Amino acid sequence: MNLRQFVDAELKAGLKTGLCIGAALLALIFWRHERQPAPLPAAAAPAATSQPLALRRQLDLGDEAAAIDVRRLAQWVVDTGDNGGRSFVLVDKRDAKVFVFESGGRLVGATPVLLGFAVGDDTVPGIASRPLSEIRPEERTTPAGRFVSQAGRNAEHEEVVWVDYAAAVSMHRVRLIHASERRLQRLASPTAADNRISAGCINVPVAFFENVLWPRLGNGRQGVVYVLPETRPLAEVFPALRTTPAS
Repeated sequence: MNLRQFVDAELKAGLKTGLCIGAALLALIFWRHERQPAPLPAAAAPAATSQPLALRRQLDLGDEAAAIDVRRLAQWVVDTGDNGGRSFVLVDKRDAKVFVFESGGRLVGATPVLLGFAVGDDTVPGIASRPLSEIRPEERTTPAGRFVSQAGRNAEHEEVVWVDYAAAVSMHRVRLIHASERRLQRLASPTAADNRISAGCINVPVAFFENVLWPRLGNGRQGVVYVLPETRPLAEVFPALRTTPAS
């Protein structure tokens, strides 16, 4: 006799005699309990996790024009994750242009910039300790290389993104100190030929600095800045590229 038959029998017997009602009710309770679905075992429940989702990395320049070396270096950064999950910037000195990327490789914005007056990829040793008036024109270079940036302020208490703090090289809003330098006109010109005017720092248009660069590399955030060379091969400054085919 199965459980259902047992319950039916107990109910009939209890109603006829009045003596087994308690037993019948008890049996009914056990039968109803038996019909309820069993709770899932703990192992079947989805496990909670505190691990963040993997960062999706894919180079996306949109419709922005970029030199072959810029595309190659940006692709390498995205493929290898060399930026360590941080926003990153590429500085193309030959075209006097800056590209700002989100950590996964999507281009946020690009703009013309002003660079060091002299063509060159190396900083003169000890130049940061010398007064600007003592730095010769041929020494005013923007160094090439990979730099971990740091937000801060310069001696004039202006917000800057330090590229090479030891060499006093930073990215900052364009400065209009001497009208004869025509810095705004240089930024607006259609070529990069007249974009060499600074002592080495990277001058960025004000709106771009405040709306694109600073929100990603400012306010205590770190980023990675890759300054492409102009006198040396790209792979000499970034040796890991030697094993990466040009696209």
